[in-house]
Amino acid sequence: MSETWTIKCLINEKPVEREVSVRLTLADFLRHEVGLTGTHLGCEHGVCGACTVLLDGRSARSCLTLAVQVDGMNVTTVEGLGDKTRLSPLQQAFMDEHGLQCGFCTPGMLTTLTELLANNPDPSESEVRLAISGNICRCTGYENIVKATMTAVRYIRDGMPESSEVVD
Repeated sequence: MSETWTIKCLINEKPVEREVSVRLTLADFLRHEVGLTGTHLGCEHGVCGACTVLLDGRSARSCLTLAVQVDGMNVTTVEGLGDKTRLSPLQQAFMDEHGLQCGFCTPGMLTTLTELLANNPDPSESEVRLAISGNICRCTGYENIVKATMTAVRYIRDGMPESSEVVD
């Protein structure tokens, strides 16, 4: 069996084709081969959730996923949630409601909650808590993360505040 494999996928809606080692994790591929360092590595056992990305819209631990497994898939990282001129409603709500402190868990929280809101546009607080139960945050106590998610629901439903444009 070959030690490398050529993969073709979309990463944040951009086509990527690379030859990769069959043992390379998706997290290491994203960080070291593609240069997307928003995906954080914490436990490297799939427990903390910091490395969570979306694969065809479903959350997955990139530390447990091999890069070759995403051949033909659409991979969304935290960098793909907003754009250079405007934050996503969830990102804006995290900023507005102080849903982050050190920021280490934030990429995994944002991708996990993006999946939740795509599947359930009006979740209850208990549904938000259940969705993030696999993501460890050692700083916030989760209250502002839940509050931010509920604010994001309002932003998605009613529109974003004017102050949500990204300034260089």
